[in-house]
Amino acid sequence: MARSKSSGSWLRRHVTDPYVKLAQKEGYRSRSAYKLIELNEKDRLLRPGQWVMDLGSAPGGWSQVAARAVGAKGRVLATDILPMDPIRGVDFIQGDFTSDEVVKQIQDWLKGEKFDLIISDIAPNLSGIDSADQARSIYFLELALDTVRLALKPGAAFIAKMFQGQGSDDYVKELRKSFQKVSIRKPKASRPESREVYIVAKDFKG
Repeated sequence: MARSKSSGSWLRRHVTDPYVKLAQKEGYRSRSAYKLIELNEKDRLLRPGQWVMDLGSAPGGWSQVAARAVGAKGRVLATDILPMDPIRGVDFIQGDFTSDEVVKQIQDWLKGEKFDLIISDIAPNLSGIDSADQARSIYFLELALDTVRLALKPGAAFIAKMFQGQGSDDYVKELRKSFQKVSIRKPKASRPESREVYIVAKDFKG
């Protein structure tokens, strides 16, 4: 089957992408690892010994960054509806993080504790219909915020991908009800033409 112009363009951009090459060189599973690395360099949210949760973790780039940052004394729990190959220092739960079964598994893993940081690079499977894709993106963020409110320590932080568009301003307003400070970042590893930005929410009110 002949490749479409758009898929051919994506492939050329992918193989020449400096972050793709860097990820291959440094052993990260995805170029998105460098988005979290840059966010952390700016906001200093990952520290040794922390307990971190990665929502929508596959293929595992963000989990790798988190595991390296928290070290042997920290713990990382990753969850995704898709399978993910094992990562040293990362526990993985496969399933929908909003389902009763997965929520129970997360609670069992925590054993009464809460997370120091929750991170999420979740993006919906794109349909090509902008309004529908945007609505699904905000829906995922709302579900992530529900998890944050249940499982995050007071004073802790939350990082998540957001696509700017309908509903994004309202979501940021909602976040500000739960966090003392909310910032919007655009890492260099995020492609300039993309509407994606990253929310960095600090000092969870609990």
